Amino acid sequence: MRHVIIVLLTIFTVAGARAEPASTLDGMWQLLGSCARSVGGPAASAGSEVTVLFSIKRDGSLQGQPRITHSKLMGDEAAQKEFLSAALGGIARCFPLSITDGLGGAVAGRPLRLRVMNRPRQRGA
Repeated sequence: MRHVIIVLLTIFTVAGARAEPASTLDGMWQLLGSCARSVGGPAASAGSEVTVLFSIKRDGSLQGQPRITHSKLMGDEAAQKEFLSAALGGIARCFPLSITDGLGGAVAGRPLRLRVMNRPRQRGA
């Protein structure tokens, strides 16, 4: 678990390009959801999921250290690590969140949870 915490610290400091700032909770969750949906993972880790607990500052940057509060990891150790890396990396690309000052004031410091899943591929998809 210690390695996971180090990975969390490293991954969540990365910043990427942002779209127009979200001004509503729905908009914020759409931003976070798009990051979670973009996560893949090896087929061997299908069925894996992880829930990350974090809070943000008014400006959309992370406040403190994100924590994994739940995980269900499938596959061998390599597949599990690959899924965790993809999940945390996908979420990290969201930060700092592009949110308005008003929304930032409303959510700053509040605990937020995001669940990321590697769903088995559907046949014919």
